[in-house]
Amino acid sequence: MTNLRKKLPPLTALTAFEAAARLSSFTRAAVELGVTQAAISRQIHLLEDDFGFPLFRRLHRKIELTEKGRLLANATGDAFGLIADTVGELKAERRDDELAISATISFSHFWLLPRIATFSRSFPDVKLRIITQDAMASIDGDEVDLAIRYGTGTWPDGQAELLFEDDIFPICSPEYALNHGPIRTPEELTTHPLIASDIGDPTWTGWDEWLAAFSVKAPKKGRGFRCSFYSEAIYAAMNGQGIALGWNRLVADLLQQNRLVRLTDASIRTRAAYFVVVPVRKQPKDSVQHFIEWLRAAAV
Repeated sequence: MTNLRKKLPPLTALTAFEAAARLSSFTRAAVELGVTQAAISRQIHLLEDDFGFPLFRRLHRKIELTEKGRLLANATGDAFGLIADTVGELKAERRDDELAISATISFSHFWLLPRIATFSRSFPDVKLRIITQDAMASIDGDEVDLAIRYGTGTWPDGQAELLFEDDIFPICSPEYALNHGPIRTPEELTTHPLIASDIGDPTWTGWDEWLAAFSVKAPKKGRGFRCSFYSEAIYAAMNGQGIALGWNRLVADLLQQNRLVRLTDASIRTRAAYFVVVPVRKQPKDSVQHFIEWLRAAAV
């Protein structure tokens, strides 16, 4: 191994060269590797100095491989491809008994995790991995077996099946309702701290849209505050910080446990819905179908 290492150039330089040769561009190689163009150029210069001959011809606004550079490009491309294929196979073997599920923070926290034990009791041999993030995870690769998403159901990377729509209404802690109530109409809400969450999804419903549905204008300046995630808004409401919008499916357990209470009879239907999404370009595992069937039953 020691002799092999002495024979090979630095892996960083070879990685930069492989990307530049494959993409025919230092700039595109830099973008792919997440470094600067100068860094790519420096690594390739190190290779050329080590070899003692040029690997690229620097032409006006483009680069071309030299004959020796082409030989090295073929070798690195084959070697890197073989490594990538082997790593993919090893990871696939490792994940054969694992079901990777992607979900948003709020859905995972308030709906999925409180119920998922029933799935594990029915399928104890399935190893679950929950990938929780509000940024939409891709299901094109091998990392995610299925995703639960909120939206319109049209995603290019998967086939979507409707789980459920939802209803939205104002919620707060029992203590807040007791100390500041009664609050019976949407108009009365505007005099209270309204807790909002900064959701980038345009299909997500905020206070402006919810109040507008009842011909009420949201206050420009209020005593409420904004949270980065919907889950934070729910916890702020439970802690008596003000009034948040509650998605019935997400907060139903908290309402039943009297950790939150509903204010007013006013409610609107969501414009979007929750879907389970499976990849269209790979054969699903048996555990995927088992989980989808469980979701259908749990979503009733």
